[in-house]
Amino acid sequence: MFDYFLIPLGLFAFCGGLIDAAVGGGGLVQLPALLHALPQYSLATVFGTNKLAVLAGTTSSAFTYMKRVKILWKLIIPTVFSAFVFAFIGGLSVSFMPKALMSYIVFFLLVLMAVYTFIKKDLGKGDSKKDCGKREIVLGVFFGGLIGFYDGVFGPGSGSFLIFLFVRCFGFNFINASASAKLVNLGTFTGSLAFFIPSGNVLWLVGGVMALCNMAGSVTGAFLALRYGSGFIRVFFLVLLVFLIGRMGFSLFV
Repeated sequence: MFDYFLIPLGLFAFCGGLIDAAVGGGGLVQLPALLHALPQYSLATVFGTNKLAVLAGTTSSAFTYMKRVKILWKLIIPTVFSAFVFAFIGGLSVSFMPKALMSYIVFFLLVLMAVYTFIKKDLGKGDSKKDCGKREIVLGVFFGGLIGFYDGVFGPGSGSFLIFLFVRCFGFNFINASASAKLVNLGTFTGSLAFFIPSGNVLWLVGGVMALCNMAGSVTGAFLALRYGSGFIRVFFLVLLVFLIGRMGFSLFV
C-alpha cells in the first residue's frame, strides 16, 4: 500500500538522521514528509511512526558518540529518566494540545536561540563544564521533563533545544552537547513510544524502512560531527536554525 512512498520517505529519513545526529532538528525534515505521505492517518499515528524511525537513528548516533565522547552520567541519567516520564505524559496529551500555539512558541524560541548563538561567538567551542552538584542535577531534571513533554506532544527541534541548553546552561562544547542530547532523546522517544505502540499508533512497515534509513543518516552525521569538531557543529547549528526559522515562519505567517 505504501510502496510508492517508501523511497522518498527513506531519503527524507536519511537526511533527517544526518541532521539530527549533528545538531538536532531532523524531525522538521522527516515529519512533514510523513504528514504529506500519510494524510489519511491521524496525527498520533504519524507521530508514532516518526518516533520509531528517529529512535533507531538516535540509538545509532548515540553509540557512535559514546565511543569518542566522555559523558557526564551523573547529570545525564536523571535527565534521561525525567525526559522519559514526561514524554509519556506528552504522548497522552497529544490530542489535547493546541498545535498552532505550540508552533508559535517554538518559532519564537528558535529565533532567540539563533540570535544568542550568533552573538556569542565562542559559545560551545570550548569545554567549560561547571561542577555537577545538586543544582545542576535539578536543572537537568527540569529541562529533561520540559523537553520530554514537548517531544511527546509535538517533537521537532527537541534535539536542537537540548544542545543549546547543554551548551548554555552546563558549559558543554557542541560535541559533548550533541552526544548528551542524543542520550536524552533516547528517553523522550522511548517514553513517547510507550504510549504510541500500545495504542496502535505505529505503522511498522513505513516506520521500519524509515528507521533503517535514519540509522544510516545518523551514523554519517555523527561521523562528520566527530571529525570536524565543535566549530563545524556551531556553524551547522546556526544554518539549521535559520532554515527552521524560515520554514516555520513561512508556514505561520504567509
